Amino acid sequence: MTDNPHHLATPSGKPRARNFGIGFDGRPGPFNAITDVPGVAVGYATLISGDGTLVVGEGPVRTGVTAILPRPLADLANPVFAGIFSQNGNGELTGSHIVEETGAFNFPITITNTHSCGVSRDGTLRWMQSVLPAALDSGWGLPVAAETYDGFLNDINGHHLTSEHVAQVLDGAAGGPIEEGSVGGGTGMITFGFKAGSGTASRIVEWHGRAYTVGAFVQSNFGKRRNIAIRGLRAGPQLVEPAVREGTPRAEKGSIIAVIATDAPFLPHQMKRLARRVPLGVAMTGGFGYHSSGDIFIAFSTANASAARAPSGRIASADFIPDTDIDPFFDAVIQTVEEAILNALVANDDMTGRDGNFVPALPKTWLKETFG
Repeated sequence: MTDNPHHLATPSGKPRARNFGIGFDGRPGPFNAITDVPGVAVGYATLISGDGTLVVGEGPVRTGVTAILPRPLADLANPVFAGIFSQNGNGELTGSHIVEETGAFNFPITITNTHSCGVSRDGTLRWMQSVLPAALDSGWGLPVAAETYDGFLNDINGHHLTSEHVAQVLDGAAGGPIEEGSVGGGTGMITFGFKAGSGTASRIVEWHGRAYTVGAFVQSNFGKRRNIAIRGLRAGPQLVEPAVREGTPRAEKGSIIAVIATDAPFLPHQMKRLARRVPLGVAMTGGFGYHSSGDIFIAFSTANASAARAPSGRIASADFIPDTDIDPFFDAVIQTVEEAILNALVANDDMTGRDGNFVPALPKTWLKETFG
């Protein structure tokens, strides 16, 4: 077992998957988080209030928003090369068309609930107009905002998230170790019938004497209990209990959003190739891309800081690792996504939301007995 405290627990002391003796492939970075990629920052706003019967517009509220800044604020005007992949497009990722067209973006990424995706997108734009207008090409921009559905626990039609919350997480985004579980956009999310939400992990990849970092962040909200797998153990038959309690029918509206970051120099088509490997990490945990699951992924590289913003009238150039050497980075994507999902499950507690709907946490006693 690792002796790095950041690998074992979140800043608030929530246990992470490695705390229970669960072993993973690859070498994590110092924080085992997407923030191990230099310059990447994460911020959360978590909204939890009220109990009992749903009153639309009043609550109960179990939601939030997450922000991921690909570069420090001073450098945010420099786009990052990026690629997207939609395994199952039953969801939303705003700004995806321009990423697909140009292979780059230069806005923070936000992730929230399905009915607040527009608010987080617009809030990001207002924030950029206020703090970094230079990042808006010719005065316009298309922020990347993603969503998953939290309506089983949250008053999703109450629209409790505001642009002020979005500005708060963007202002407060920071590097270093970050929280996981029921925080930010992941506050009301469920995976395999257990409480889940926000999770992260990282890997160090050595390439010809250089060390690069690959980090993943997931908003995990997918899967059927019978399919859950933990490091090859098909655990569903052992985890029939504790069960979800439904005060109202549970809508099968899962999803997973994954953000992959690296400081390795890759071109846009290579970032898309990395994004296409995310489903393999999801499958390692038992996620199979069902009809109602919006499984949408974006990957970006912080290398080549000026290449995507090169001035017209001259030849631009960019460094990149050859495609023939990309396989270890594929491994890192798969490994980090798998671990990030399990961290989202482990760093969690039971949650009761609207109408008494109850979602249990993954049982810690079972984890200790099985992997400890």
